[in-house]
Amino acid sequence: MYVILVYDVAQMRVGKMLKLCRKYLCWIQNSVFEGELSEAKLRELKSQIGSIIDADTDSVIIFTNKMSYNMDKEILGKERMSTDNFL
Repeated sequence: MYVILVYDVAQMRVGKMLKLCRKYLCWIQNSVFEGELSEAKLRELKSQIGSIIDADTDSVIIFTNKMSYNMDKEILGKERMSTDNFL
């Protein structure tokens, strides 16, 4: 499945998140990654993200696309701004 991952984490965790996300996805912009992942690899990535972030202050948004016309949005941690009207 096609994945877009965006994160906003405290400065002390940025390096860890960058290193982790680069293992799974292509770095396309500051704190933005994209690429193809299997469902198993995506679960693995989410598990590792959960061990890095502080869910009370950090935010990770993962967009997945199983079909070209269907996009799902999942937020891990605190939502910074609602983008429901975007999709």
